[in-house]
Amino acid sequence: MTTPKKLFIKTYGCQMNVYDSERMAETLGGEGYVQTEVAEDADMILLNTCHIREKAAEKVYSELGRLKPLKAAKPDLKIGVAGCVAQAEGEEIMRRQPAVDLVVGPQTYHRLPQMEAALRQGKKALDTDFPEEDKFEKMKSRPKAKRAPSAFLTVQEGCDKFCAFCVVPYTRGAEVSRPVDRVLSEARDLASRGVREITLLGQNVNAYHGAGADGSEKTLADLIWALNEVEGLERIRFTTSHPNDMQDDLLQAHRDCPKLMPYLHLPVQSGSDKILKRMNRSHTAESYLQIIDRLRAARPDILLSGDFIVGFPEETEEDFQATLELIRQVNYGYAYSFKYSTRPGTPAAERAQVDPDEADDRLQRIQALITEQQQAIQASMVGRDLNVLIEKPGRFDGQMVGKSEYLHAVHIDDSTAKIGDIVPVRITEAKRNSLAAVTRE
Repeated sequence: MTTPKKLFIKTYGCQMNVYDSERMAETLGGEGYVQTEVAEDADMILLNTCHIREKAAEKVYSELGRLKPLKAAKPDLKIGVAGCVAQAEGEEIMRRQPAVDLVVGPQTYHRLPQMEAALRQGKKALDTDFPEEDKFEKMKSRPKAKRAPSAFLTVQEGCDKFCAFCVVPYTRGAEVSRPVDRVLSEARDLASRGVREITLLGQNVNAYHGAGADGSEKTLADLIWALNEVEGLERIRFTTSHPNDMQDDLLQAHRDCPKLMPYLHLPVQSGSDKILKRMNRSHTAESYLQIIDRLRAARPDILLSGDFIVGFPEETEEDFQATLELIRQVNYGYAYSFKYSTRPGTPAAERAQVDPDEADDRLQRIQALITEQQQAIQASMVGRDLNVLIEKPGRFDGQMVGKSEYLHAVHIDDSTAKIGDIVPVRITEAKRNSLAAVTRE
């Protein structure tokens, strides 16, 4: 009996990278690899990288430096770099770090079996193409295993927006959407393996325009309604959206589709029209607020989250105050804020930068406001009746943890609840980052 090879994957960044790592593991599973959580035990180590944050590439090189002793102790160990840093850096990774055997971009990981075969022949492998073939249809998988009750499902990749701060159009390519039937096939497979909730992923997921069975172009709302009919699937979410692609049919789906959860992540980045124009966001603060008003008219209980960049080049205190005012008007349940960091090759990198200390101060102030809103909304959940998808045991005996419709983590003292159950609860307490609840009869 052949001893299985062991694969260790370290994932950085967004949910799409989490999904990509799962698919890479399945693809290499078809080549005899099983996953391990211990890097020292691995026959292959893959770093699935993200290029969004500052010094992303240098962090990868630092991690590769830490792996060199493993390679020295185990010469047959194969080390690979995948994801967006791999796409951006290409051959430079192998030049700077000879311990790397494999570099694969996010559009070519379906070719991992051929690359792994090259490694077995003593060769190195590099592939950062943007091929025309559908990578999802080309992957060979290991036998399907039971899944956790929540799963990601990529339906759209790439971006055509070219925001001045962002490298995604260069590392992920132009917007491409998967056909509806292929998404539905994967969703049915996931549901058959215990998945109750699917989060549809895309760099601009609401720009989805996949082909339907009749050859016509379908919208994200069309896809959501098709997924609504998948047996065993109880919850649908999607992320990340762009304000310019919030079409009427998607607003109506939030109003009418029973499986679409009352939660939307809709990044705005700034509340200043001047900064939004400099960012090449192609929307204004007012047009964004109008979308929020229409969403809340369609689904009054919807919980909103967003993204904000502070310290963007040329941002003044007045611009920053406009962002704080927009946050006050929207009242976010969650929001993610970042200090601007230059990405080489993007237009904003060449502009006059805000003083780092001022940017730090703005980040602290925006995070204080966001935290205040988040905690107030969590407190408002106390006494409400919600439904929680159980995902795992809690830290204490008899405790289970899951997610509410609004994506809040909820702790329940109920030893009878099983992973994958959707349990009716009443919220009894709001904690710093979660809610406590008791089951309802």
